[in-house]
Amino acid sequence: MAEVVGDGSLDHKGNPAIRSATGGWKRAVLVFGPELCERMTTLGVATNLVTYLTNDLHLSNTKAPNIVTNFLGTSFMLCLLGGFIADTYIGRFWTVAIAATIQFLGMLVLTILTSLPSLRPPHCVHDCPPAKAKQLSLLYLALYLSALGTGGIKSNVSAFGADQFDKNEPKEQKLMSYFFNWFFVSISVGALFSLTVLVYIQDNVGRGWGYGICAAAMLLAIVIFLAGTRMYRYKAPSGSPLTRIAKVVVAAVRKHKLELPRDQSSLYGSLGPGKDAEDPASDQSARHTNQFRHLYQYRFLDKAAVLEPSDDEIYDENPKPWRLCTVTQIEEVKMVLRLLPIWATTITFYTVYAQMLTFSVVQGSKMDRKMGSFLFPSASSAAFLFATIMVTVTVYDRFIVPLMRKLTGHPQGITTLQRIGVGLVVAILAMVVAAMVERRRVRIARENKLLDSPDVPVPMSVLWILPQYVLVGIGEAFTYIGQLEFFYRESPDGMQSLGVGLFLSTISLGFFLSSFLVSVVDSVTRGGGSGGWIANNLNRSRLDDFYWLLAVVSSANLVLYLICARWYKYRRAVSHSTGTSAHF
Repeated sequence: MAEVVGDGSLDHKGNPAIRSATGGWKRAVLVFGPELCERMTTLGVATNLVTYLTNDLHLSNTKAPNIVTNFLGTSFMLCLLGGFIADTYIGRFWTVAIAATIQFLGMLVLTILTSLPSLRPPHCVHDCPPAKAKQLSLLYLALYLSALGTGGIKSNVSAFGADQFDKNEPKEQKLMSYFFNWFFVSISVGALFSLTVLVYIQDNVGRGWGYGICAAAMLLAIVIFLAGTRMYRYKAPSGSPLTRIAKVVVAAVRKHKLELPRDQSSLYGSLGPGKDAEDPASDQSARHTNQFRHLYQYRFLDKAAVLEPSDDEIYDENPKPWRLCTVTQIEEVKMVLRLLPIWATTITFYTVYAQMLTFSVVQGSKMDRKMGSFLFPSASSAAFLFATIMVTVTVYDRFIVPLMRKLTGHPQGITTLQRIGVGLVVAILAMVVAAMVERRRVRIARENKLLDSPDVPVPMSVLWILPQYVLVGIGEAFTYIGQLEFFYRESPDGMQSLGVGLFLSTISLGFFLSSFLVSVVDSVTRGGGSGGWIANNLNRSRLDDFYWLLAVVSSANLVLYLICARWYKYRRAVSHSTGTSAHF
């Protein structure tokens, strides 16, 4: 008799999935396609978009980077919507398929937009009029269709890939950790292609050709992804995670005047100390925890499971969902709340990351990019970021993990929170290096009397900016993968897409924070005849001071992160704990 997968997975017909016929590496590999092409498309647009906005659409050095970071921020913020739709209505598979189609349409519009000269301002050199509202509106349509597609793909494709492995089977559970690593490597392959081949085509053949390749690649990825329909493992939508959270909050508010019982076993759905609470509506069970016992607002949630005399009649039946909740439902909400401090203290990493796609690209365009007869595209500098990621992940997987397993005894070598922390430290170093390089570039411009000649490359090799890309690449290899695994594993069952969406929203907020800081710094520093820290003439700007500001902000954030990470207890530890120790 064929063995059924033990985690409740279904096949494409809605029947229990057969282990030998569904899931595993052979099917998970098919999932790489949409995300690889999504990353290739998004970065193929975003990395070189700032030069298109300044050179072709004649926008300023403050408006252009903010358009890029707002586009990227919206892309990742929409991941919350993608996760919600998948968990509540149509599942991860169909959300990915539909979102990939939407992104394909966005790239089709962008291809047409950049191919027709009538849809952009005429070429000029000095005092150029910026793009008209109609031209910008078409650009925004293309960008935000692409952003909507990104939101649906990114919040679900990694979780859908992880669904191909049974968490209750030790061999497949071990493969899941490798999946997250190599999933990220596949993303980096797409990014590397976009930052080398696509950027070169955009600069030397035509942007329309570059974006057309992205559209064709996404169409191919959709076909490959759909080809695995009969072989995938599926998880049925478990209902709106936001509604599940809201039920607990509403029930607790309704019972806010009640006292919590001393005997926790009297809470609804509890079977007593040390035993699992049962919730037939949930695909998991959880024990009551006391990690928040010193915080009233969290103990307050337990009131949702306090039985009133009027509840006696429904104690052995299904309770009214907005009036009485089980311990398991309450613990799910606590799991989500425990994620929020980690979520908040990882945002600044992506503010640093945003500089690699905006100001560092502009910075490189003002330097000597000649390498023999070849003119190095400034946007291709980011290729070193993703090449570094691939090398770092390989070295980490092959050498660091086995070594750290021997030293720490931890199956992953180091914990996910420790991995994230390493990335945050490296991001600070990247900003310090970026500030020092920019200070040197401006000094050389001054020595060569080029302060008022921003279009003349400074006689300083563009290779000087590569260390900051390498450092951010190392940081992302630690932070991104650590966050992805952390939020997927630590989210309640049935809320993994929302958990991944929550993680991806840190990227979004990091980009939005970058836009906010640019606007504030420009407003505060501009005046008295000065162009401010971020002037249109980069040679007369103080971009190095902006980088130093980010280093300081990131350092303060690191301190907060370490406090939160030390406080956090992992999900397995929480379910067996009385809330006494952290496991950073």
